[in-house]
Amino acid sequence: MNLTPKAILFDWDNTLVDTWPTIHEALNHTLRFMQHPEWDLAKTKANVKKSMRDAFPLMFGDKWEDAAKQYQDYYRSIHLTHLHPLPRALDVVSMLSDSDAFVGVVSNKRGETLRTEISNLGWDHYFDAIVGADDAHADKPHCAPVELALKESGMKAGAHVWFIGDTIVDLECANSSGCLPVLYGDVETEDGAYLGHAFTHHVRDHQALMELLKTVGLAK
Repeated sequence: MNLTPKAILFDWDNTLVDTWPTIHEALNHTLRFMQHPEWDLAKTKANVKKSMRDAFPLMFGDKWEDAAKQYQDYYRSIHLTHLHPLPRALDVVSMLSDSDAFVGVVSNKRGETLRTEISNLGWDHYFDAIVGADDAHADKPHCAPVELALKESGMKAGAHVWFIGDTIVDLECANSSGCLPVLYGDVETEDGAYLGHAFTHHVRDHQALMELLKTVGLAK
């Protein structure tokens, strides 16, 4: 029997909003600037998972901070005009905000940029905590951002806390912190795992997530 979760933590990019086109455009701008070959969208989707401070040193070596500045400056010049919620995502977060659950966002997007996007959509009041990259002493998949997000709730991570995200980094983060991992997205899975990482529930879109939340008493 599914227990009603006391907290729901969401990833942001491509879990609540569609940002792949923006990420892809900003990344290719950065690759061109750094004189690296550009990536196609499939490669971007397959490889963009970690935070910048974890990923860029591996990609650009000791010039990673130059690359990071290029990426951030370009991304911030286009992201708000390209920002679109995924279908029914607003219905889900609005419904959860009316429940007794603690609701937060834990993202590997820079905290300042994350909060700007959430504010631009007018979604600030739906979330009890918003944690981005560099807000905690380590980023996902480390458990630190989850612990920071839950700090004001007085809760510890456990099966009563659901972590919903679209990448293996989200599943790693959920499993490492002790949260219940919920995989989001229309992806192929096998035997309760996605690319070798275990999850408890899998929802392909926000309509399916709404139906799942009904089974645990968080939606009517």
